Amino acid sequence: MTTPRQRLAALLALALGAVAIGLTEFVPSGLLPEVARDVLGSQYAASPDDAVAHAGWMITAYALGVVVGAPTIAALSARVRRRRLVLALLVLFVAGTLLSAAASTFGLLLAARFLAGLPHGAYFGAAGLLAASLMGPGNEGRGFAVVLSGLTASNVVGVPLITWLGQQAGWRVAYLVVAAVFVLALIAVALAVPEAPFTAGSPAAELRSLRHGQVWLVAATAAIGFAGFFAISSYIAPVTTELTGLGAGTVAWVLVVLGLGMTVGNALGGWFADRDLHRALLLGFTGLILAAAFFALTASTPAGLFTGAFLIGATSLFLGPALQARLIEVAPGAQLMGAAVNQSAMNIANSLGAAVGSVAIASGLGYRSPAWIGLGLGVVGLALAWGSFSASRTPVASAAVAR
Repeated sequence: MTTPRQRLAALLALALGAVAIGLTEFVPSGLLPEVARDVLGSQYAASPDDAVAHAGWMITAYALGVVVGAPTIAALSARVRRRRLVLALLVLFVAGTLLSAAASTFGLLLAARFLAGLPHGAYFGAAGLLAASLMGPGNEGRGFAVVLSGLTASNVVGVPLITWLGQQAGWRVAYLVVAAVFVLALIAVALAVPEAPFTAGSPAAELRSLRHGQVWLVAATAAIGFAGFFAISSYIAPVTTELTGLGAGTVAWVLVVLGLGMTVGNALGGWFADRDLHRALLLGFTGLILAAAFFALTASTPAGLFTGAFLIGATSLFLGPALQARLIEVAPGAQLMGAAVNQSAMNIANSLGAAVGSVAIASGLGYRSPAWIGLGLGVVGLALAWGSFSASRTPVASAAVAR
């Protein structure tokens, strides 16, 4: 039996791991020009815009690592206690981040980012389930929100600071600092997180959950709908400097505002998801659509840029706990797989959003175009969420989920 103080320490340790994940995932968005200048030097000299767009593939590589790693690790670790799994995943994060800092070519950097992405989804799945267990039954949404709060906190403070450090001292130094944060998280989890009640599953049982059509429908909802957020956030740096015309130092402050929005949205989303899961998803997607339209129309002005960044962060992360809880809901008997599939879907969204934004910019559509793309992706997400709920109400779908 844990005391309230021990429970708080354990939750903070799990959230610290998410802080480090937020750093390794989102720092590239603010340092794409620096990465392009260093690793793609000749291309950058010929065309900075093309080089920055090409550097965006390091975001895609990380996301693809998550897509591959999340369900694979979930299946293979069905018999591994969650605390032990979280510690092993943090070790893998340290290795992938150090290799990213040491990469001498863009190809090696892509490979290192792919490796660093492998443990991402399984970490949020296992850590979220540990947090929910510590908080008690009926708190799946808030349990995931607690872990996800580390990611949002990193966007408020850590990402802007590491972005500034990377601009001053080099992006490689920035990644060495991120690796150090992962080491701190590893130590904190080892010392503070207790073993949780655990019923061993099997790889076959975890994989059987993938037979349910609702799992794939909800995963598609997250992958396509949430890509709207990444289409916009991946190019915050060039939007700030090229479209709005502000200095490079302003990028860190825009990221602070984006992170504040994410923090507010995540807290509200976790609370709302545990009370009305379906409405939380529909409201979140509607808000994301409106926020993307606002950003597209006003980001050329400083006020519009900062306000839009806050709204994009808030509406997107409002969806985070609800999407996690929904996938667990439609994957009966395979909670870790449901949680992991959500992270795969989120990082398909990351990959898709960054990729389509890169294509739009490289095609000459300008730095405003990813916001319009984000709006369209949000509309598709809303339609898919509505379709998922409608299918759940049919007798055939209900019977399938029950099995």
